[in-house]
Amino acid sequence: MPLPFLTADRAFDTTDHVALPFDDHDQWRRPYRPGSWRVGSAALALLLASFVLLAAVIIAAAGAVGGSLATFGIAVLVIVAALRMLRMGTWVSRAGVRRVGFLSTVTVRWAQVISVRTVQQPVRWLGLPRTVQGQALVLDRQGGEQLLLLTDHNADFLSRVEAFDRAADTVEAWNAEYGVDPAATR
Repeated sequence: MPLPFLTADRAFDTTDHVALPFDDHDQWRRPYRPGSWRVGSAALALLLASFVLLAAVIIAAAGAVGGSLATFGIAVLVIVAALRMLRMGTWVSRAGVRRVGFLSTVTVRWAQVISVRTVQQPVRWLGLPRTVQGQALVLDRQGGEQLLLLTDHNADFLSRVEAFDRAADTVEAWNAEYGVDPAATR
């Protein structure tokens, strides 16, 4: 069963450095592959869910239907959380850029974007409270708001500096293609 949210298109495997390698720019796409930390965490969560489902079957066979349903519900929640972890990240299309978090999603239309730039700043290590010095791809919106799109220390790019640079360049290219020219707004 293909999981399109798990892998980026094979267009990024080529040696051609085409900034916008997709034919259909209206479809939301992640401009990078999920990192090993994200995929590994989701795999461990799905492994845990399989054991919880097995426990639900054993509890149901023992005759405790209420306990079995509760255990099955817990397994479903773990599966949904694992799939949401795989879906997290930055997505781009002709319509704009979308930052998908675990509990929320923020979509910004390209017309509202002032700039997309890579900056050196303290970033969270694997999303934990600990911060380290690193790079971040920051989107500046109209009204002075900033949106952190990517960091080189998150679950997708930890120990993958080249992948972070490639993803940041790709998002900047989408902004250059569909964003508003800053000189035209003056």
